[in-house]
Amino acid sequence: MKSTNSIASKSENSSPVGGELLIRRYCSQLLTVDRKSRLTAETYKLAVEEFLLWLQNTFSYTDCRACLSGLVVQDINDYLIWRRTQDTQQLTVAKDISALRSFGSFLVEEGIWQENLVQLVERPKIQWALPRVLSVEQVDSLLAAIDTSEPLGIRDRALFELVYSCGLRISEVAGLLMRNVHLQERMLIVLGKGSKERVLPFGDAAYEWLSLWIREGRPAIVGSKLVAEVFVNYRGQPLSRKGIWKRFQELEALSGVTAKVHTLRHSFATHLLSGGADLRSVQELLGHSDLSTTQIYTHIEKDELHLYHKEFFPEVQNEK
Repeated sequence: MKSTNSIASKSENSSPVGGELLIRRYCSQLLTVDRKSRLTAETYKLAVEEFLLWLQNTFSYTDCRACLSGLVVQDINDYLIWRRTQDTQQLTVAKDISALRSFGSFLVEEGIWQENLVQLVERPKIQWALPRVLSVEQVDSLLAAIDTSEPLGIRDRALFELVYSCGLRISEVAGLLMRNVHLQERMLIVLGKGSKERVLPFGDAAYEWLSLWIREGRPAIVGSKLVAEVFVNYRGQPLSRKGIWKRFQELEALSGVTAKVHTLRHSFATHLLSGGADLRSVQELLGHSDLSTTQIYTHIEKDELHLYHKEFFPEVQNEK
């Protein structure tokens, strides 16, 4: 199958025409047969929807199943090439391939494909780089850019203060429940990867803004509705990961600080180690199952120390 139409941009809320039932069946299989977590199922669903939207824009199909049945390996490669032209990171493309391989197995079971075409696609070689971290001053500038004169601004300040204070993943802060917030003790119970719970302390700034959000901001939005999650959108519904990402992008533009939500987690870990925390404690706070995952932050710390040394002692560098 060869593409004939240029790719048109789609709105955030658009969905692949004709593929809704197929996606629902696929997600049901992920949860009930493959026993995937809801987070994994949602991640795979988003990746498959992105792929089907690309097919729709590229081939202008009227029958999603017929379009899928006519694909060849080159079409999958063309899609992945397009993904890379959208400044998509290598790791994200690798995750897309994992999702599409899973979807390909589903299509074989459905009789739409005779074989899993995605299995014939080579995964990109991932060049692991040290995660980007912010200085304390940059974190302060980012958080100070939030307008806290309205309830949603108080929410944003509380949310991102909490991410930085506890080193939370975006899924953990989005899924944080009211019953798991203990303000007096300044402790949270979060559900991490593999449905593992961990208890986390949080600092003074996070306490101040979270208290204000729960006491004043949240009731003004939620009203009399019963919502289990701590953070809600303007409709009083649970705030999604996509909503958090979108708000953070707006903060980037306002503050001039280039980062991602996950950068706050990286910064939390690096600042702890720089302050003298031991590696094993940081591992427990981050919820890493393997200590080697946490050790990457020791390399960041060493690199930062080298830069500070070069800045304040340039004459030593010149003598070498």
